[in-house]
Amino acid sequence: MTDGWDWRQPGASGVPAGQPGPGHPPGGSPTTSPYGGQPAASPWWSDALADPWRDPNAPTAVVIPAAPVPGTEPEPVTDPDAPGRPKLHQMLLIPLITALLAGTLGGALGYAFAVRGGAAGTVLGAAPGPVPTLAQRAPESLAGVAERVLPSVVTVRVAGVGGTSEGSGFIASADGHVITNDHVVAGGTGKASVVFNDGSTASATVVGQDEESDIAVIKVTRSGLRPVEFGDSDALAVGDPVLAIGSPLSLANTVTAGIVSALDRTMQAGEPGGPTRYYAAIQTDAAVNHGNSGGPLVDAAGRVIGVNSTIKSLVAEGQEAGNIGLAFAIPINQAKRITQEIIGTGKARRTVIGAQVGGPGSNTNGSGVRLAAVEPSGPADGAGLRAGDVILRLNGRPMTEPTDLIALVRKYAPGSVVTVEYRRGSSRQNTSVTLAADAK
Repeated sequence: MTDGWDWRQPGASGVPAGQPGPGHPPGGSPTTSPYGGQPAASPWWSDALADPWRDPNAPTAVVIPAAPVPGTEPEPVTDPDAPGRPKLHQMLLIPLITALLAGTLGGALGYAFAVRGGAAGTVLGAAPGPVPTLAQRAPESLAGVAERVLPSVVTVRVAGVGGTSEGSGFIASADGHVITNDHVVAGGTGKASVVFNDGSTASATVVGQDEESDIAVIKVTRSGLRPVEFGDSDALAVGDPVLAIGSPLSLANTVTAGIVSALDRTMQAGEPGGPTRYYAAIQTDAAVNHGNSGGPLVDAAGRVIGVNSTIKSLVAEGQEAGNIGLAFAIPINQAKRITQEIIGTGKARRTVIGAQVGGPGSNTNGSGVRLAAVEPSGPADGAGLRAGDVILRLNGRPMTEPTDLIALVRKYAPGSVVTVEYRRGSSRQNTSVTLAADAK
């Protein structure tokens, strides 16, 4: 196939004779130029022979390759370097890597802006300071107080007919005397064991107990004991911070915090068939539960100011009681005095005023306690009190129930002098009474 006429020169040129030569159209004379007598320029195809890419001998037909014979197709060849279709694991790996990179970049940017503030960020809080160790905590802090007192607190276990009774106690002397509650050791065989705050144990014996004050003393034989420091329960004020330490519900070394909720809260307690206990208690809202009995109530300086003894609860009779923020402790001044008497003589003296309260005609509508009888030559008789007198106040504490007079009198040691405000008829009078020990 050519880009002009397929013509041949005569002879060597291969143009057939009688055919027009270059510049001569078929069957005519040479063409003249319209601009003069010169021969006209050759047509556009006349320079085909000068085309260096033209093959004058190329055939004029278009050659179409024949269709391959079936079964003779060449085996397909695959280029190993040619890109192929991605596999499933490759398709999953790419977005996973992308997400990880995006998350890392986002986290780094978030940290930079949150911690360093960025260009206009806000940093909340001051830079954290060093965390104090236990040894670095202030001695007057709650942690400092607990650290000092805990080595002196023990768990008391007493085996009895009905099983093992468990309560708390604290070391009162370096030679091994431990103060606890009478109701913790009551019903036991006289043998007990104590568990110290480090988990070690030691056997103990009951030295003595006072049912009415609910104080008992046991003794362990062990060296290196650390006795508690005693405070002054008469110097307390409502609102003073306190800690209760013991083994509530068998959870040894438990520390709870609260305040002094009330002072001289008169209590009448005791189990059915057992002795009736009277005491003017320290009321606290520190959490106290079964097992805290006999443990110390300490002030902010770590000094023992009471012996945890009873709690108030809303449960029905016979059900297990729990803390509701109403716990009561025996004042340590009273407990310490009874402990010293038990160690010295094996028993404690009971303080009396020498008069009887209650009975017919004792109702005063909450405005005092009427004396039903006065013992001859007793403390009340010596102070000029008579049967029928109404005790209004004792050392400034108002009397509303017979329990109040009994509990407050037993708070003081025999020989203590108390002031009594009373009403006789329509007149009010004051007197001083020197309390005495019961003849028993």
